[in-house]
Amino acid sequence: MNPVELVQLPNGVAVLTAPLPHARSCAVAVFVRWGSAHESRALSGIGHVLEHMAFKGTATRDARRINLDAERLGAEVNAHTDKDHTAYHMRGLAGHAPELLAQLADIVRHATLPADELERERQVLLHEFTEDEDDPLSTAFKLFDRASFGLHPAAQPVIGTRANIERFTREDLLGHLARGYTGCNVVVAAAGGIDVDAVRRAAEAGFGGMPRGTPNVVAEAAWVGGLRTKAQGGSSQTHLVLGFPLPTLRTADAGGRMAAAVLGEGMSSPLLDELRERRGLAYYSACSADVLEMCGQFVVEASTSAGQMDELLETTLALLVRHAGRIDPVDHERARHQLAVRALRHEEKPLRLLEDAALDWFALGRVRSAAERAEALAALDGRAVRGVFERMLAGPPALAVAGQVPRGTRERLQRVLARAGLAAGA
Repeated sequence: MNPVELVQLPNGVAVLTAPLPHARSCAVAVFVRWGSAHESRALSGIGHVLEHMAFKGTATRDARRINLDAERLGAEVNAHTDKDHTAYHMRGLAGHAPELLAQLADIVRHATLPADELERERQVLLHEFTEDEDDPLSTAFKLFDRASFGLHPAAQPVIGTRANIERFTREDLLGHLARGYTGCNVVVAAAGGIDVDAVRRAAEAGFGGMPRGTPNVVAEAAWVGGLRTKAQGGSSQTHLVLGFPLPTLRTADAGGRMAAAVLGEGMSSPLLDELRERRGLAYYSACSADVLEMCGQFVVEASTSAGQMDELLETTLALLVRHAGRIDPVDHERARHQLAVRALRHEEKPLRLLEDAALDWFALGRVRSAAERAEALAALDGRAVRGVFERMLAGPPALAVAGQVPRGTRERLQRVLARAGLAAGA
């Protein structure tokens, strides 16, 4: 097991290092506790625009130079925005970690956000928005978030709205950057065959001058529950996303992950065995526990035909109810081992290792060790996992359907839920 070490700079910036002596490459990253759930409705999507624009120029480098400086070292450059954070990251040779961190510091701290570049990038973002809007599974997930959390910012899509993308100005972006990109909301991280002292010096040089700021904390999202549907022309399948509330990451509760693995991890899991192998209701189905600092969702997703939609939902609900009554010891053993292997794989993926640690720091104010995570899962016996299903089913489900959605779908799904003894809320 590879320990993650943490030190804090005087301005609150956390510096995470994970030395992996066997590795000759490295991952370096900057995580900012400033995602779509931190945005008002009027600013929905601005963090995603800012992430794009950060690479369009700094005080000393233009967009091409930013990419060239990394790529001449063989490094890969990327970034992503999520509900709870934004991340900028690079992969390269271990010996280049300090230099790569310096490049990230320039991008994160000294982006100029040129107005002419914004107009060009706005078109790229609108193309991305259209592509996302045309994807029925993405649409189902956006509807699902609204059904889960109503008007809470956690329900807002990361990509925002078309109207917002069209109207954001350079001044809007500069203001958003100044408000959220502050020391106590930043983690600078590196993993691989790194020189820890050199990484810490680079972090101090690049980020030590950031203003401290105050923590970007979002109130926990209350679970709402509900049923939402949207028909989309051109789709030949019906995409369902069904979910129930889980505790947030602030609780460090591992029950949701174990329950999701018991129900739907792998082809031999009850979900895949019943839906695909025994009934032929779906080619694709998955189960996950999506747990963030401000919200948690137990999620079952599946794609089927409109004619099989009722049976798929009815079968899935029956499986959930069954697991609230009894956990098969074989499924429990399978899930424990699958989660253990997944944890080891994460340790072997430097960027994933760093992101897990950074999100721990934001939510818990500490970084859990691999041993602590493993012990939490090992402590979950069959009774505890059954309790997870019981608690989930006590509240209203959130259900979203998109794609091929015939007339009367809403009423059909409501009847299925009612037969299972569940009400979908508003």
